[in-house]
Amino acid sequence: MESIRADLISRARAGDGEAFRALTEPHRRELQVHCYRMLGSFQDAEDALQDTLLSAWRGLGGYDGRASIRTWLYRIATNRCLSTLRSAGRRPAKAWDIPGVEPPEPSRLGEVVWLEPFPDALLEDAIHVPLGPEARYEQTESISLAFVTALQLLPPRQLAVLILRDVLGFHANEVAEMLDTTVDSVKSALKRARAGLEHRRFTAAGQEPPPAAGSPVENAIVAHFVQAWETADVDALVALLTDDVFVSMPPLPFEYEGRDLVARFCATLFGAGRSFDLVPTRANGQPAFGAYLRDPSGVRHGTGLYVLTLTGNRISAMIRFENTTLPCFGLPRSLPSR
Repeated sequence: MESIRADLISRARAGDGEAFRALTEPHRRELQVHCYRMLGSFQDAEDALQDTLLSAWRGLGGYDGRASIRTWLYRIATNRCLSTLRSAGRRPAKAWDIPGVEPPEPSRLGEVVWLEPFPDALLEDAIHVPLGPEARYEQTESISLAFVTALQLLPPRQLAVLILRDVLGFHANEVAEMLDTTVDSVKSALKRARAGLEHRRFTAAGQEPPPAAGSPVENAIVAHFVQAWETADVDALVALLTDDVFVSMPPLPFEYEGRDLVARFCATLFGAGRSFDLVPTRANGQPAFGAYLRDPSGVRHGTGLYVLTLTGNRISAMIRFENTTLPCFGLPRSLPSR
């Protein structure tokens, strides 16, 4: 195996693109998910991944072989994402832009307004990877929208350390080398990051776990949700929600919490005879739907993507994303009339 790797590295250094792809392709998807966890954006993660591979191609001559190719690529990707976070800053929130719809007063304005979902179709080869002995989170848990949202509230260096140590399980000395710092600095950053994540608890204590993907329980909840949404049946929809259900809609900053307020918000969306068709997909390991607004001509226009968080046999959160996310899931911007 070592001789094969050495031969690929030698050929790649000589300009053999196929050899370089053979070295990096096995790690491509997991690197994309790593960038996504750090940046909270599917598009930004794709850009960071391309920059990582380009930097690796150009810098292969400096690879000394002390670390594995995988670890070396993670070093490049992590530092690429840190540069992005430090240079871009927080994107501004958007104003409410749904014509003819006046939303109720929100519970609060969200801290994380730049967030995008990640298609499950791209997760299959990315989250079933060998983890280091220091990993503390299941891979499916660490790609959930709640977890990724909580990560975005951490300072960049703490964010990087927590992902590398607690999600991926790299040793402290490996992380220190990746970030050009000391082991003591890594340990200190990790302690602060864990405290910050705990402070913003991304799951409620004692909360029931979600049903297994594709299980009869999940399928039943999804079917009832689709029926309620497509028939604009607010009462049936409310019956599916937990008491503390939460709704957000990045990059709009509005957040709604509690069954009554969420019911008012949904009733507002269905007002003035607005009706929708839902097309199922999956995002971040969770049920998701492309939402299409029916117009008088029969054409259905994509208005956004909804991702559900399930708790037991209820819906505990719903996040609406803009219609610009639909193509990432292979969903069209509009559907023809029936």
